[in-house]
Amino acid sequence: MADLANEFPRISDLAQRAKWRLPHFAWEYVESGTGAETLIDLNRAALDAVRMVPRIMQGPTVIDMTTMLFGRAYDAPFGVAPIGMTGMIWPEGELMLARMAARHRIPFTLSTVACETPEDVGPLTGGMGWFQLYPPKDPAVRDDLIDRAQAAGFTTLVVTADLPAPSMRERQKRAGIKMPPNPGPRTLAHIGLRPAWVAATIRRGMPRFRIISRYAENRSVAALARFMEAQLIDCLDFDYFSAVRDRWSGPLVLKGLLHAGDVEEAINRGADAVAVSNHGGRQFDGAPAAIDVLPSIVRQVAGRVPVLFDSGIRSGLDIARAIALGADFVLLGRAFIYGLGALGEAGCDHVAALLKGDLANNMKQAGVRIPAELRAVDLKR
Repeated sequence: MADLANEFPRISDLAQRAKWRLPHFAWEYVESGTGAETLIDLNRAALDAVRMVPRIMQGPTVIDMTTMLFGRAYDAPFGVAPIGMTGMIWPEGELMLARMAARHRIPFTLSTVACETPEDVGPLTGGMGWFQLYPPKDPAVRDDLIDRAQAAGFTTLVVTADLPAPSMRERQKRAGIKMPPNPGPRTLAHIGLRPAWVAATIRRGMPRFRIISRYAENRSVAALARFMEAQLIDCLDFDYFSAVRDRWSGPLVLKGLLHAGDVEEAINRGADAVAVSNHGGRQFDGAPAAIDVLPSIVRQVAGRVPVLFDSGIRSGLDIARAIALGADFVLLGRAFIYGLGALGEAGCDHVAALLKGDLANNMKQAGVRIPAELRAVDLKR
C-alpha cells in the first residue's frame, strides 16, 4: 500500500486513473449530476467553506476512530453509500466493496439496483453489510426484499427518499446511457479502448439487475428495466415507511432528508437514524448544499437518533467537517467508485486507507483524539 500512497495520495488521483480506465459511459454514469450540475459544485464549495480553528498545545495525541453506531463498533466513522449498478462501473464491484468493508470494519451499503444479490454479497461483509431499499410498489416484493436482506446477514436497512422521480440526467443521455443498453458505434469504440474492463465483463457477464430479476416474469434486460421503472419510482410516503418499519426488525435509516418537517415525521414513524443527503447532486439541481442543511437538522433531531451525512465527501478532512457540524456518521459513494474504477479491489482498500489516514491526521491537526471531540472545535464559515 505504500507504493499506492505515493502514486495515488489523494482521491482525485484515483479519479483521474478511473476516467482513463473506464468506458466513457461508465465514467459519465459515476460523475454526472443533473440539469446544469451546479449542485455538485455547490456541495464542494460549501464543504471547503467549513474551516476549523485548531487547538495546538495538546501534547501527545493518540487517535481512536472507533465509532459505535446501532450497538455495533466500526473502525472509523464512515462507510460506503449505496451505488446503483456498481457492477456496470466495474464487474463484481459489489463483491469487491463487500470484502473491503469486512477487512476495514466499515459498512458497505448494497443497493436494490446492484448487479449482485444480497445472498452473494451478505456473507462477504463480515457483519458490515447494510442494505438500501428502493421502495417497490408491490408489498410482496418489498417484504421479500426485506426478508432476503435480513436472511443474508445485513444489519441495517437504508430506505432511499432522495429519488422521488427520475431526474433528467442530461449528461448521461449524451453519453448514451440507457436501459436496455443499445450501444452505437461510438460507445462500442469507447468499450474497445478499455480492454481490462472488457475482459472483466466477459468473465462476469453483462451487468444486470440480479436482485430484482426474480420478481419479473420476463428476465430480459429490457423487461427488467421496465419492471424497475414501474416498481421502484414515485411510491414512497410515510405510511409506506411505517410498513417497512413493521417488517424490518433491525436499525432503520431514512436517507435523503433536507427538511426539518420530514426529519420530525421520520423519527415519529420509528426511524433509528436520518441521513442528510441531496443524492450527491444527481437528483434536484435546485436543492441546497447538504452540508449547509446539516446543522439545522442536527438541532431538530436534538440527539434523539443518530444523524448520518453524505453528498460531496472526498477526503478525511471532509469527514471531519461533517462530524464537526454534528453528523454522527458519514457515507461516501463516488470516492469508493473512483478507487474501484482505478485499481479494482486494491483501489477499494486504498480509498479506505486514504480516508482513515487523512481523517486521523486532520484530527491531530485540530487537536482532538476521538471523532466526537470534533464537535467542540471552533468553526469559521
